[in-house]
Amino acid sequence: MAGMEVGQKVRLVRVPPYVKTADAMPMLRSSAFLEVGQEGFILDRRPGNYWAVRFKQGAFLIDGGDLEAAD
Repeated sequence: MAGMEVGQKVRLVRVPPYVKTADAMPMLRSSAFLEVGQEGFILDRRPGNYWAVRFKQGAFLIDGGDLEAAD
């Protein structure tokens, strides 16, 4: 999604089958705990149109195509 910036509130529009944690030592996890419509805040931009997003379950790398701005 174009125009996203750090600190912005975003919403998941599609949940990928797996997500990578946004930790210094990232781990691949099942995304069964995430759901469409869940909101979080952008922490950082990463290469390849990925964003570090903080949800209530933790921080994860999410593809920009799976996010939309939340009001």
